[in-house]
Amino acid sequence: MRILVINGVNLNMLGIREKSIYGSGTLNDIEELLKAKAKELDIEIEFFQSNYEGEIVEKIHSSLNNIDGILINPGAFTHYSIAIRDALLAVNIPFVEVHISNIYKREEFRQKSFFSDIAIGVISGFGLYSYLLGLEGIVNYLNRNKEE
Repeated sequence: MRILVINGVNLNMLGIREKSIYGSGTLNDIEELLKAKAKELDIEIEFFQSNYEGEIVEKIHSSLNNIDGILINPGAFTHYSIAIRDALLAVNIPFVEVHISNIYKREEFRQKSFFSDIAIGVISGFGLYSYLLGLEGIVNYLNRNKEE
């Protein structure tokens, strides 16, 4: 099983930006947590981060027939990227949307996601642990649907 973890805009600044919201953990910390969990789950995991919408779209497109599931934190793209949404719909790869902060407790404009209604699940507000929950969720979903 192959899982792609996509991190969007500004997530490369974790550990530096707005620590009161996002904590002091870095993107590298997230990747190390997920690598350990992937080993435990006996799955392959790949990481991708970009501040450019088109690069994320291209990465999603290139995942067709190569990736079983996607874990995505689109960052600010969550609230306005129809292009990323359309890419996810085009490849039809199951995905889980994750957020470090609880977007529903934040500014009104951050409470709207262009992905939640097409995701198999959404995890928000558990800090870096949101990623671990998301990974377990997508793997569980894929295993369940493989058996059916």
